[in-house]
Formats: sequence, structure tokens, C-alpha cells
Amino acid sequence: MNRTRLLAGLAGVVTASVLAVTGCSASSSTAASSKSGPVPLVVYSAQGYDKAETQAFTKATGIPVKLDDNSTGPLLTQIEASKNNPDWGLLWVDGDTAFAGLDSAGMLLKGFEPSVSWNSLGSGVVPKDKSYVPTGVTLAGAIAYNKSKLKTPPSSWQQLTGPQFKGKVGMDDPSQSGPTFPLIAGVMNNLGGVSGGESYFSKLKSNGLVIHPTNGPTLQALTSGQINVALVQSSAAVGAISTSKQIGVEYLKPVTELPSAIGINAHAPAQVQAEAKKFASYVLSPAGQKVMQSGDPTGDSLYYPVVSGTKPLKALPPLPTSVTQTIDPYKWGTQEGTVNNWFDSHVVR
Repeated sequence: MNRTRLLAGLAGVVTASVLAVTGCSASSSTAASSKSGPVPLVVYSAQGYDKAETQAFTKATGIPVKLDDNSTGPLLTQIEASKNNPDWGLLWVDGDTAFAGLDSAGMLLKGFEPSVSWNSLGSGVVPKDKSYVPTGVTLAGAIAYNKSKLKTPPSSWQQLTGPQFKGKVGMDDPSQSGPTFPLIAGVMNNLGGVSGGESYFSKLKSNGLVIHPTNGPTLQALTSGQINVALVQSSAAVGAISTSKQIGVEYLKPVTELPSAIGINAHAPAQVQAEAKKFASYVLSPAGQKVMQSGDPTGDSLYYPVVSGTKPLKALPPLPTSVTQTIDPYKWGTQEGTVNNWFDSHVVR
């Protein structure tokens, strides 16, 4: 099962899943509580700095961590596959639409936020039911372009459907890449809804849109000259500049804010949930933020902080607020499965 089928099926399995998982969790919780000392915290993550962060957390707290690092799509598939006997403690990926979908399915612990001072960016992306914890913000759909092939970057989304870009635009597959559905949803939001977005991406497809699984292969196609424009996450685009002087970055209006977040398994044993809360609090602490910003300095560390007292890395340009938009994660999160199904059937294939 891929990410698309997972999200499409969440609504239909909520009641049965919650009842089944609750029963399993009760026995798991009893077993966990009988143990002395910390139990391993299973972290599902798609962040470039996650290994450094989990190691620093263990060193600081003594809590052991079992890290499962993978792309967002496979991680969500694992969550669905293990819903009757979940082993994960927390999920840490980019895209609050994914967390809104899991929350709507009753799979996330509600009512917890670390005791931190949010800045204006952070306070704007904290969910009302406190079912997930924002950890940073990047942008979905930055325009990375090959300056040796393209002297003037595109100035509008519609321009990408023109003959000068035929076969020269690339993007990621939303079934694999977490930041890609928010990109698609942002375009749809700007064009008035799903149908307008479907028409736009159908035009891109007809114009030779090139699809790769994730940011890495898409950017490789850009630097090799296979494509001239890549629609990727801002952190990946800005990071690419450090390894290739021929890469430029622009932002078309609008570009969609992309919060990264931590969600805690609602059905994990109480001890695991307590450890997950400590992990989220550590990530947003000064020590945790230092690790986030040093763990992947040419990739995911290039985020805009959501807590007061932490400044973006110097390599990041100022947040382009004049062209950014936010989308309702609960409106779009519940449509992620159907939209991705359509995209895979009509654009990827």
C-alpha cells in the first residue's frame, strides 16, 4: 500500500482502527509499565537532521531511541499497516496536511504542546486541538532553475505550461515526497479548488512534466541539464546552491508555507507518550534547535524557526512573505488521498 491509498482509506477505517488499537495498547501499556527505566522511543522521521537530533536527545535524557528514517510516503504506509499493533512513538515529517489527516482519523495524541515561546510564524501553525507540534517552516514549490540553461526564470505558474518550458519542468511524486502534496494543494487553493488544479497539472503533463520520486533525483535532473526548472522544497533548492553555482532560486506567487511537525501516537503506552513529549520539547529547546540547524546544513536545516530566540541560518534568504500563502491543513489533509490518486493516475503515469 502506498501513501495515496493510505490517506484515501483513513476515514473508512477510523472506528475499527481506534477500537482495535485501543485494545492492543492497553495490554502494551501494562507490559511497558511493568518495566523499570526508560523504554526505547520509536521515531519515524523523514528529516535530514533526525539522526543527529535523536542521538543528542538520548545523550541529554538517557532515553534510548530507535530511529526509522525514510521518505514520508513509506512511513505513513507503515503507520497504516501497523494500525492494529502500532510500534511507533512519534512521527516527524514535513507537511501539516499529513498530520491533519492522521488527527482526523483519531491517530494522534491531542492536547499537548511544549512550553515554549512561539514566534509569529509558529503561533500561526499550531493546531487548535494541539494534536501535533510544529518544529519549523519551509516552502513548498520553490523554483530552482539552471542558470546556464535559463537566463530568465519563470515569473508565473501559468508560464510553466508554455512552449519555452516543454519537457523542461520537473517535480516530485506526492506518493513518495511529503512536501509535494502541499505544493499541489497550494496550487489548487490558489486556482479556486481541485478542478482548477487538475486542469493546471494536466497542462503541465501535456507540456512534458518530468516526475522523480523525491527532491534529490529532481535536483540531479536539474544540474545535469535534463530539465531547466525544478519545483521542490525551499530547503532543498537553497541547499543546492551550495553545491552548484549554476542553480538559482525564485518564488512564484503564491508559494505555500510548509510546516514540519511532530505527532505523537495516540495509542502508544503512557510511558512512550511521556518520552515522546520530552523529545518534542527537546527539539524546540535551544539545544535541540542548535542540532536541527547543524544536522543537515545544506538541506533540511535550512528552515525558518517557529520559536523565539532562534534565527534562520545565514544561507537562507528572508522569508518571502509578500508571495507566501497558508492553506487549511484540515481542509486539504482530508483530500490528500483522492488528490494523490488523481495525480498518480493522470500525471505520474
